[in-house]
Amino acid sequence: MRITINIYYTGKNGNAVAFAEEMEKSGIADRIRAEEGNLRYEYFTPISDQQTVLLIDSWKDQEALDAHHASPMMGEIAALREKHDLHMRVEKYVSDDSRPEEKQFIRE
Repeated sequence: MRITINIYYTGKNGNAVAFAEEMEKSGIADRIRAEEGNLRYEYFTPISDQQTVLLIDSWKDQEALDAHHASPMMGEIAALREKHDLHMRVEKYVSDDSRPEEKQFIRE
């Protein structure tokens, strides 16, 4: 089972992009990527909404995600969100690898 969290950070005047850039430059994003059980941690900007940044954050399982949420980095992330005055919308997905027949539609 894999858990993927999509977090949409929205701000004004480029603040969401500035937040993502600061997460990268400060090393916080790399520290999260190095955490046990992290599978993906990447930022994207939607073409249709330049004031929003999408974070795709994937974890091996709920235990790994819970450990991340209990880490001191969450305080650092919250402080940066406040600094950049961001609002969030969150979606959580759990993988379903029990349908191998769907792989026929995926070109790797």
